Amino acid sequence: MAKKIFINLPVADLGKSMDFYTKTGFTNNPVFTDETAACMVLSDEIYVMLLTHDKFTQFTDKKIIDAKTGIGVINSVSLDSRAEMDAMAEAALNAGGTEPSTPKDYGFMQQRSFSDPDGNHWEVCYMDMSQFPG
Repeated sequence: MAKKIFINLPVADLGKSMDFYTKTGFTNNPVFTDETAACMVLSDEIYVMLLTHDKFTQFTDKKIIDAKTGIGVINSVSLDSRAEMDAMAEAALNAGGTEPSTPKDYGFMQQRSFSDPDGNHWEVCYMDMSQFPG
């Protein structure tokens, strides 16, 4: 059985966040979605759980950071092509996300960044290992 990752994000407006992630290429799994949480699927192994602040605080006693002014994590996803990487980043920007840094080209790896409406930071990249130095 393949391992799966579930990224849990606190969101201020569940509907707005669901719309953003849908437009960015995720699909909603309604089985794990209600008025307090939404399961957004990127692949068979990668899931993002969008949780209202009230729901998120049921899992921790820690203060929720303001991801627009601070950062707690960078979520990074590798994609199958540069075109797929650019398409996802552009979809995120068109859905209301922001691009916190300029695209990077490391020769063997290209990288784009975007932040969701709550300021959660994402990196999307494409790696061509045939171009890896050494």
